Amino acid sequence: MSNATPTPRPGGRSARVLADVVAATLAEVTEKPYDRLTVDAVATRSGVHKATLYRRWGGMDGLIAQALTTSAEQPWPIPDTGSVDEDVRLLAHEVYATFTDPGLRTTPTALIAAALRSPQGSEALHAFFTARHRQASAVAARGVERGELPSGTDPVELVRAATAPLYHRLFLTGEPLDEPTAARAAAAALLAARAGLFPAQPQSDSASPQPL
Repeated sequence: MSNATPTPRPGGRSARVLADVVAATLAEVTEKPYDRLTVDAVATRSGVHKATLYRRWGGMDGLIAQALTTSAEQPWPIPDTGSVDEDVRLLAHEVYATFTDPGLRTTPTALIAAALRSPQGSEALHAFFTARHRQASAVAARGVERGELPSGTDPVELVRAATAPLYHRLFLTGEPLDEPTAARAAAAALLAARAGLFPAQPQSDSASPQPL
């Protein structure tokens, strides 16, 4: 008999349970407003006992946060056309397309709306957008490397500026969102970057490691 520790199978039961719970949570969030969400309904949909859900996630707020955390971990195809202008335009268009397509918008819109009602969900939503902005910032970083943007441009700030007007319409003002608006947001962000309005922020002293 070998004394070697067996290598665990990728995923396994825990991964299946997580996938089932997240899928059930998303289904419930899509169908019901925040005030009508219940752990019992998620347990019924997922086939996972509600005691397990309470023990692991604490309640609906924890389940909403988990759905956002899992979404943030999913790969997101970042455009790489060789042109920062086209890449940023495509990023803004992706936001526009996702939240205006009747077949795509319902679940992400409902999940964000539910998260905004929950302190734990709001924290997870912040982390979600932080992760997405960091991933998408690769398009701006490549633009700096190619000399299309000023050296020292903060790539995350460029992504925020290109997408923030879209989220403002979607979740704050309720104004209509169309493709020209998305293209205009991308173009304005690029103009601002080229004007030097997004300098990289120096790390504060408080972020530096403290001596022991």
